[in-house]
Amino acid sequence: MEWPHMTETVEEPIDEDAEATEEPEKETDEEEAEVEEEEEDKEKNKPKTKKVEKTVWDWELMNDIKPIWQRPAKEVEEDEYTAFYKTFSKDSDDPLAHIHFMAEGEVTFKSILFVPTSAPRGLFDEYGSKKNDYIKLFVRRVFITDDFNDMMPKYLNFVKGVVDSDDLPLNVSRETLQQHKLLKVIRKKLVRKTLDMIKKIAEEQYNDKFWKEFGTNIKLGVIEDHSNRTRLAKLLRFQTSNSDTILASLEQYVERMKEKQDKIYFMAGTSRKEAESSPFVERLLKKGYEVIYLTEPVDEYCIQALPEFDGKRFQNVAKEGVKFDESDKAKENREALEKEYEPLTTWLKDKALKDKIEKAVLSQRLTNSPCALVASQYGWSGNMERIMKAQAYQTGKDISTNYYASQKKTLEINPKHPLIKQMLKKVGDDAEDQTASDLAVVLFETATLRSGYQLADTKAYGDRIERMLRLSMNVGLDEQDDPEDKDEIVDEEDDDESVRTLNMLWHLKDVKNLDAGVLSFLAASS
Repeated sequence: MEWPHMTETVEEPIDEDAEATEEPEKETDEEEAEVEEEEEDKEKNKPKTKKVEKTVWDWELMNDIKPIWQRPAKEVEEDEYTAFYKTFSKDSDDPLAHIHFMAEGEVTFKSILFVPTSAPRGLFDEYGSKKNDYIKLFVRRVFITDDFNDMMPKYLNFVKGVVDSDDLPLNVSRETLQQHKLLKVIRKKLVRKTLDMIKKIAEEQYNDKFWKEFGTNIKLGVIEDHSNRTRLAKLLRFQTSNSDTILASLEQYVERMKEKQDKIYFMAGTSRKEAESSPFVERLLKKGYEVIYLTEPVDEYCIQALPEFDGKRFQNVAKEGVKFDESDKAKENREALEKEYEPLTTWLKDKALKDKIEKAVLSQRLTNSPCALVASQYGWSGNMERIMKAQAYQTGKDISTNYYASQKKTLEINPKHPLIKQMLKKVGDDAEDQTASDLAVVLFETATLRSGYQLADTKAYGDRIERMLRLSMNVGLDEQDDPEDKDEIVDEEDDDESVRTLNMLWHLKDVKNLDAGVLSFLAASS
């Protein structure tokens, strides 16, 4: 019977007309009565009776059960919480977690909150504008409303539960009640209790269930909720270089940090494969540093909202500022290399790439790649630029006018790479060499792609690649297609050799493969 669940919130007693069966006594004949001999004298003057069933109707109290949130938590069984959750939420699954508490202070209220096992359908549809109907407000056990804009913050729009307070007024409209100052106090306490509830979910269950369903909500909370940012940061989970399958919390990352490591390193990309194959993480991984991989669009925003965690600042390895602890001898060697390569870095900045880069410096983060394009501390990484361009496309804006998009970046070169060594030699021999200039531009554009950025002029890039191909194969720069070759069918629309070359390059599987092909031609032509 559903009546107890439906009526337990009503203060006044509710009676239902209920059917019952009685057995009143009825007189019988003497011969039907069986009486012991010793009682015959006492009973001989009394009428003889028998019991006969009879149906009668009477009132039965239906709401004698107190609301579950009004009872002490220690008196409520787990199956009672589950049954109550399924009844009021209309969810067929058991809740993942719950918390039952009474808050006292400026306002007194009782509440039960639940985390569902799976995310409600359309969780992020109309995010921020859709009203939350998962929290039901009662005042003195009288249901008031579940039509709220801000009973819970947007990022906790999946939490379900009830709130019952005797301190809120009953004789006002719902619209007026929603503006009541005590609701802000209730909201604040609900958020704290919700975060406590989430924190207590077992680690294995948290990673396997909660984070898969509601991880994005926690990241949005870090961005939006300044007052609870520290608490929310402890709930974050990320992929890292420490494990291919197990997610890590920031607390676990800090515990595993190397001695004298003062920053938390992270790399953003569209996938783990892209992030871990980036040139920016080469030396970090080689030296045994753990790197956090950010693979969701919201991840980089989330980390940017966190100035630090446990006293450790975050460092985007695709930006300036990556430094390693080095001995005095290592420092002397680096300074000697900087002096040796000064002609090349100066030539790149002032001549070959003067309109394209802010400066050229020797890199401390590269081991295998010849060069990389590095953003300033306040600039956009390649991943962020891609996200911003996608947003601009949706809104019809021109991102090229954005201050961050137009910032020049730093070209970091690897002094141990053979291409860079050969380029230093070429510049030393003849700084006006056109081949050296072409090599520099192609290296810059290749580094742009590998660093996650997009090229502004893909046709010019194709032309330069074609020039490198011709030089490496001893084909004249002015040599054209043979018009007498009847076996070759030429499409007039694709007659431009540079366009065909560019199409060929872009059909390679990924940027890393493209770079391998380009760099092999560059090495051969050097």
